[in-house]
Amino acid sequence: MRRVVQSQDPQNVIYSAVTMNEIIGKTLAARQFSMILLASFAGMALLLSSIGLYGVISYLVGQRTHELGVRMALGAQRRDVLLLVVNNGMRMALIGVALGLVAALLLTRLMTKLLYGVSATDPATFAVIAVLLSVVALLACYLPARKATKVDPLIALRYE
Repeated sequence: MRRVVQSQDPQNVIYSAVTMNEIIGKTLAARQFSMILLASFAGMALLLSSIGLYGVISYLVGQRTHELGVRMALGAQRRDVLLLVVNNGMRMALIGVALGLVAALLLTRLMTKLLYGVSATDPATFAVIAVLLSVVALLACYLPARKATKVDPLIALRYE
């Protein structure tokens, strides 16, 4: 490039030559950093919400140990107790996911300028996140429910 410019006019000098890819990279670096930071915070929020959901469901199942023991002593199958706990937990979780989707749809206007190549209300993104959160909620409900089904009814009846 320098040779071509000098062949045109020996007085011309090229200073700090950079490629177009470098210029584009520098202009997008701040947005890329923002998105990486936002994605890491979103991952941390998902982890913390998963831990919190598991803790709440575990606490609620622990509070119902006596009731679940009575149900099992009266003939409820382990599958029935498992479904009862999972259904109650998933009902709360799905309400939370629905409210979160509504809030996200309302707040996407704030992020419109940060997104590149994706619309602010991308249905695929919303669907993937809703399914991911539902799967995390299902796991967070299933583990305490499975633990509740292993409680001996006699021990649960003596609990209080």
